[in-house]
Amino acid sequence: MTAPIRFPRFFVTSPAPCPYLPGRSERKVFTELKGPHSDQLNEALGRIGFRRSQTVAYRPSCLDCQACVSVRVVTGEFKPSNTQKRDIKRNSDLIVTECRPWATDEQFELLTRYLSVRHPDGGMSTMDELDYADMIEHTPVTSHVVEYREPGENGEPGRLVGACLTDRQGDGLSMIYSFYDPEHTARAGLGNYIILDHIRRAASDGLPYVYLGYWVEGSPRMQYKVRYRPLERLTREGWQRMDRQEQGKLIAAATAPRDETAGTMAAARGKDGQPVKFTAS
Repeated sequence: MTAPIRFPRFFVTSPAPCPYLPGRSERKVFTELKGPHSDQLNEALGRIGFRRSQTVAYRPSCLDCQACVSVRVVTGEFKPSNTQKRDIKRNSDLIVTECRPWATDEQFELLTRYLSVRHPDGGMSTMDELDYADMIEHTPVTSHVVEYREPGENGEPGRLVGACLTDRQGDGLSMIYSFYDPEHTARAGLGNYIILDHIRRAASDGLPYVYLGYWVEGSPRMQYKVRYRPLERLTREGWQRMDRQEQGKLIAAATAPRDETAGTMAAARGKDGQPVKFTAS
């Protein structure tokens, strides 16, 4: 006789400063992922807006803000933009390998370079080797690290230029965290390419979605997620496709010329490596 699946216990964190929107606080609801049914629980929670961090599934539960919205790309209908086509062509020679979730020194060195350039003041900037190993290896679900390497001698995999920790779910790929060489001038759009490759890989495997995590309206660094069409977002009525005209306006705002009067923030880039728009103060 099969033992019944226990309903998970949920907990709520204390309010803390929001990492996306200045002046606001965040609160999360979370539960532990453990036991033989972790994959099923992670998939079920992922469909209602939860994300995974090591052995914990969490979702924003802020008292006075609903800016964090879960989004996913519909892989079977995805059509790359002209910019995305250029990124695909520029990086199509990369050798892509699915690896078991095992942290390496090479990955950590790449992550350190990425964080120092893209997120020097972020919460992950103080990670050491053990922290990184915990992020990669402490997974109770079906996960892998996708590595992106330049061709080496005789076509063998060479230098590591990108990586992504990815969960494989029944209805898609969930991109937990990606990073790449932020100063590789010959490979602009590496972050964008990693997302595009996940969309291609999911579609090829018959998986309908790629989960991108939370889109945070009002947070410039999170606007890159609106650039992938068609996009679905989680609402109180369930998953709904973003209106094409609305998404077009959001893409236009996210890709508008940078405001050089906004100081150093104007030169910042989003997670995909593309320029982001900041309003001058």
